[in-house]
Amino acid sequence: MRTAYKCRAYPDSEQAATLSRTFGCVRVVWNRTLAWRHARWHGEQARTGFTQANAYLTAMKASEELEWLNEVASVPLQQAIRHQQTAFGNFLAGRARYPRYKSREGRQSAEYTRSGFRYRDGRLLLAKMTAPLAFTWSWPDIDPVAIDPTTVTVSRDPCGRWYVSFAVDVADPEQLPAAGAVVGVDLGIKDFAVTSDGEKIANPRSLAKRERNLARYQRRLARCHKGSANRAKAKAKVARAHRKVRASRADFLHKTSAQFVRDHDVIVIEDLAVKNMARNRSLAKAVSDCGWGTFRQMLEYKAAMAGRHLVTVDRWYPSSKTCSACGRLLASLSLSTRHWTCPSCGTRHDRDINAAKNILAAGLAASACGGDVRHSGSSRVRSPVKQEPRPVTAGIPVLQGRE
Repeated sequence: MRTAYKCRAYPDSEQAATLSRTFGCVRVVWNRTLAWRHARWHGEQARTGFTQANAYLTAMKASEELEWLNEVASVPLQQAIRHQQTAFGNFLAGRARYPRYKSREGRQSAEYTRSGFRYRDGRLLLAKMTAPLAFTWSWPDIDPVAIDPTTVTVSRDPCGRWYVSFAVDVADPEQLPAAGAVVGVDLGIKDFAVTSDGEKIANPRSLAKRERNLARYQRRLARCHKGSANRAKAKAKVARAHRKVRASRADFLHKTSAQFVRDHDVIVIEDLAVKNMARNRSLAKAVSDCGWGTFRQMLEYKAAMAGRHLVTVDRWYPSSKTCSACGRLLASLSLSTRHWTCPSCGTRHDRDINAAKNILAAGLAASACGGDVRHSGSSRVRSPVKQEPRPVTAGIPVLQGRE
């Protein structure tokens, strides 16, 4: 399998200038090629493949207007063309949206293949550089001298931090021993996750906790004159505030997903339409702050690596309105109702815990049939994209009353 090790990088002034020029050239190649593709399709109804796009890159480098593209390494420019071709392939397959133009205000990156770097004895030397790039290795259990990276990606965040990522082919990880437990998970806003065992994991609200400071930094940025040094400083503060929010959220999601995978053999979740939920004006910020989509992606690849089973339940499954004790389905249940009593068996339910129990029951029912569950416990760990669980529709109860 392929993995990546991302480290903090510390380029000197000369290396930083070289990488900044490379970032700018990559951005120009991407934007001009994207505009050319767009005009070619709408003007001639002609599709553009990698061969045509690569020839267009050669023509750009040969022109007098863009002859400065030859001053940087050619490998990152070629990789930009390959990444754009992949982006269009994902768009045409319905897996992603239409590729967008790159901005100098966002994250900048450049990818080097084996012909664009040399890595020996834990020292990284990039093309067009005379000295190795300094970086800090963050994995004490892995010897940096022993790795053999296939690609190296250098990036810079909007706040000014530099990173280097090594893509490495490694052996398949050892799968975890059986935990002897299954769990259904109901995701929410007040509580990030409620399990079928009755455990409630509080929502850290990473953005809400730092929202006041972020708003203050943004007001300071708005008062600065464009192009001034104070505006650059204020913009860096805003970027650092956003980075802290992202880091806090990612840390929570990694820890929570790892705990679920480590402690359970089967994990059942809902197939939530996060993009549709984020269109709600009242809940958009809270939904985006939860990071449900990222959490599901983490569960998918971690379950695949550990040999666990991840099952998804259809998003229209009425898990909250169904009694987990007798299967009675209510006609309606408002969002403000957090507890309710079943009119058939008289069981008092916590809305979220009851939903988690029903999610688990539907997932286990489909798992017993074996038709709606894709197992990830093979000896060879496959791509998480190929192991995306299929939605479960089994176990949906029938409406029995109008209460």
